Amino acid sequence: MVPDIELTDTPGPGTWQSIVKGLTDFNERFAGPEDFRFLILVLRQPGTGEVLGGLWGRTLYAWLYVNVLFVPEALRRQGLGSRLMRDAEAEALARGCRGALVDTFDFQARPFYERLGYTVFGTVPDYPPGHECCFLLKRLRDG
Repeated sequence: MVPDIELTDTPGPGTWQSIVKGLTDFNERFAGPEDFRFLILVLRQPGTGEVLGGLWGRTLYAWLYVNVLFVPEALRRQGLGSRLMRDAEAEALARGCRGALVDTFDFQARPFYERLGYTVFGTVPDYPPGHECCFLLKRLRDG
């Protein structure tokens, strides 16, 4: 059998799960259960509950991965970003995580993460064009 290949930018419900399941099953044979859980901290407007920003991440294989950290410009320099990261790291430790990973563009928050104890372990030049993407990690506990 030769499978059909479909190119889409609008996948149907369940497509992601179907693709990932095979890889997850393969990985678990070598690395054990991934123990995937979202880790999300939401900044909300008092009174209205409107979402203003926050942290969106996940824990798996004993590591925290921060996908997105956003604090609106008007709320920056008040320690909210640092607090979100500390709270996420504390929850990651409670979940048994050994470390945390994050990526950022050079024009975003690299110095912020470095102040929090993260170190660059890799970069992708010219992504986006004229800039670089930086990958950082921080050990939360020895393992």
